Amino acid sequence: MGFEFSHVLSKMQMLYMSDHGSVVSMNIFVALLCACIVLGHLLEEYRWINESITALLIGLCTGVVILMFSGGKSSHLLIFSEDLFFIYLLPPIIFNAGFQVKKKQFFVNFITIVMFGAVGTLICWTIITVGAIQIFKRMGIHSLELEDYLAIGAIFAATDSVCTLQVLNQDETPLLYSLVFGEGVVNDATSVVLFNAIKSFDLNHIDSGVALQFLANFLYLFIASTMLGVLTGLLSAYIIKKLYIGRHSTDREVALMMLMAYLSYMLAELCYLSGILTVFFCGIVMSHYTWHNVTESSRTTTKHSFATLSFVAETFIFLYVGMDALDIEKWRFVSDSPGTSIAVSSVLLGLILTGRAAFIFPLSFLSNLTKKSPNEKISFRQQVIIWWAGLMRGAVSIALAYNQFTMSGYTQQRSSAVMITSTITVVLVSTVVFGMMTKPLIRFLLPHSKRKNSMQNMNDHVTCSPTKSSMNVPFLENSVYSEADIDELQRPSSLRDLLSTPTHTVHCLWRKFDNGFMRPVFGGRGFVPIVPTSPIQTNNLL
Repeated sequence: MGFEFSHVLSKMQMLYMSDHGSVVSMNIFVALLCACIVLGHLLEEYRWINESITALLIGLCTGVVILMFSGGKSSHLLIFSEDLFFIYLLPPIIFNAGFQVKKKQFFVNFITIVMFGAVGTLICWTIITVGAIQIFKRMGIHSLELEDYLAIGAIFAATDSVCTLQVLNQDETPLLYSLVFGEGVVNDATSVVLFNAIKSFDLNHIDSGVALQFLANFLYLFIASTMLGVLTGLLSAYIIKKLYIGRHSTDREVALMMLMAYLSYMLAELCYLSGILTVFFCGIVMSHYTWHNVTESSRTTTKHSFATLSFVAETFIFLYVGMDALDIEKWRFVSDSPGTSIAVSSVLLGLILTGRAAFIFPLSFLSNLTKKSPNEKISFRQQVIIWWAGLMRGAVSIALAYNQFTMSGYTQQRSSAVMITSTITVVLVSTVVFGMMTKPLIRFLLPHSKRKNSMQNMNDHVTCSPTKSSMNVPFLENSVYSEADIDELQRPSSLRDLLSTPTHTVHCLWRKFDNGFMRPVFGGRGFVPIVPTSPIQTNNLL
């Protein structure tokens, strides 16, 4: 009996020590997050450094300190978890991006964004995969199988849309921001879909039927994920419009918006769809309908709440990536031949540079062929910035690499350890070097006057008055034009005219559909609920 009691007591002491250790780790991590915020504020005007790089460098320094105090046993406070990243950290970042994005610029360039994000990712994936197969075998790396090479292509084709938010300014360079960030969201979704498809398909028997099935599965995931996000956003708008929860409690409508946004992501994961695309388009629809259906105080609260959650999640990700870069367990596997890891990292960086250039410049050329006005075309300098800004790799690449080359976060094979350490090296180099050079590159290629003119041209393009020579009606945005003004717009008289002005035609039809059906049902701008004893009703009674 005494032995059993002492055994239970020792177990309780071990559990207490474990819980206490977790509390200490979380305290240190939260303190580091605060330090990242303070340093990021102090370095706000420094053009070479942004908050993501600051968090990354603080994570690296913290990893060095932890290695020294632990005697070289560990470098991080928390164990990397794919669930932590994909389920808790990524959704608020992507949702806020869709919620805050300027919809005019995004949808005016929607076809170009899809070309870059979907077609471009497939081109980049192909180049990285083929290049890795040819070069790695010549370097003596023979333990990787076909599935590993295909997964490597998907891992390093995934750009870092999170870091893009830090290095590009939506107000200064709206066209570049909409193209690079929009491409990044579609790119991340495409890369994750590719990666999951690679792991699910039988690669031992590849034929035309498997290729067609793969393409059909990709199109299904893209369309279904988008529609799920739109439907979830519309459902939230309808519920809040009909019930008008804010007349009793603004806390409830704020909570409902947040939970419905998160529900869209989890439903996508439950249905094996792309949660990234789903929550992004849910954010766009919520900002167009749901946000205008809540009270004024709830609008302010939700806007800042979503932005704050996104900011903390971004800082958390880069801080942890910095600490995980010094994971001694994985570096121990490649300590006997560090040159191999460096060579693999260099090859992967070269393939990323080549793969991105292989689709940015040709697809930009094709996009410019469909645009008549020189102001709408993507200049060569802008193409260079788009190419450079999309070279950064981040947490999505690390999460996919851990999924492919580790088992529950641990590495047992040397080749897998080489790929993990190479992925970490590529993420560090691309984020720090490419990220630090992006802002100076924009200032060099696009001086302030040109950026200002570009922004003015973009605004003119989407807000010009309705004339027969200009049919640019704002998309997913309130317009000052009446139905009669829209009816007076010149309609395409032939298929050739329709193809020459597809965006304008879509805008015109969307405005009529949105004003005639969507807004009366789902609310949106112009829907102002009247609450008893509110100033609106008081004025009406007087």
